[in-house]
Amino acid sequence: MAHGVLLTSSLYLLFLFVITWLTRKRGSNAQFFLAGRSTPWWIVAIGMLGDSISGVTFVSVPGMVGTMSMSYLQLVLGFFLGYLVVAYVLLPLYYRLELVSIYTYLDKRFGRWSYRTGAIFFLISKLFGAAAKLFLITLILQELVFASLGVPYSVTVLGVVAIIWLYTQRGGMGTIIWTDVLQTLCLVTTLILMLYQVSSQLGLSLSGIVDVVRSSEHSRIFVFDDWTSPLYFWKQLISGAFIVIVMTGLDQNMMQKNLTCRSLREAQTNMLTYGFGFIPLNLLFLTLGILLVHYASTMGLSLPEKTDSILPYLATTQLGSVVLICFTLGITAASFSNADSALTSLTTSV
Repeated sequence: MAHGVLLTSSLYLLFLFVITWLTRKRGSNAQFFLAGRSTPWWIVAIGMLGDSISGVTFVSVPGMVGTMSMSYLQLVLGFFLGYLVVAYVLLPLYYRLELVSIYTYLDKRFGRWSYRTGAIFFLISKLFGAAAKLFLITLILQELVFASLGVPYSVTVLGVVAIIWLYTQRGGMGTIIWTDVLQTLCLVTTLILMLYQVSSQLGLSLSGIVDVVRSSEHSRIFVFDDWTSPLYFWKQLISGAFIVIVMTGLDQNMMQKNLTCRSLREAQTNMLTYGFGFIPLNLLFLTLGILLVHYASTMGLSLPEKTDSILPYLATTQLGSVVLICFTLGITAASFSNADSALTSLTTSV
């Protein structure tokens, strides 16, 4: 089992380095930081989907159905409202000023101390966030592969960080965008394969999956009947909009990719396409969660109390080698996509 996971991860890394070699370009800072502002919008949109789904999200969203049912989609719908604000309020501002670091706007508008404060908050938050997400992927790889091979955990961590540095330091944002495309495709393919494998073990067709989701006690999406509940529709919708404005529109990591588009119009098209694509992607994650709960109920299994552990537990102990390999590939792609762009955006901000 460990050898299959190791082989899959090795092939994935090989593809990453092939893309790095094909896309690397030597040139000015503008080429490194903004890919020469020449990236097609649809490439950026695909890559940003993978960047938004971290390894934490990959294991957390399917487990949410146990406590929140499918009401997380209310928050996702709010995300789209936030993307509208980013596309038509913030992006025109960033493009008009021709920014590289978005925090430079604070210098132009409020002065040097405001600029440095904004950038420092980004550096601190991104360092801690990227570290937490890297911890997750290295811990999973250690448990699934390297522990059985006698590799110390510290070596695993150093190896993962070194790999990310190697394929980002030559090509910069231009390379990141194209490797993110590969990682998004791997993530989506993995998610679909896991849905197929779980539904096959349950003997479900596509219509059977729909029936299981529809009849599940966890299928509720909209909560309108209790305004005191944290899951109340309007609370979730408005919260989702503000989350995107702050964590995307005011985040150097996410906005730097938008600034590589050839024009403001293309950047806005990218933002809306990416925001809309986030909805069906999360719907698939939640559907997987319901199928996992149904699988556990059918097989008489006791699920972990911690919802984040449901997918890892079933993938590693119950669903077979194919699902385990898919799970490892998906979480690796999600975590690498998040960490590599964080490294480049931190470099830009510094």
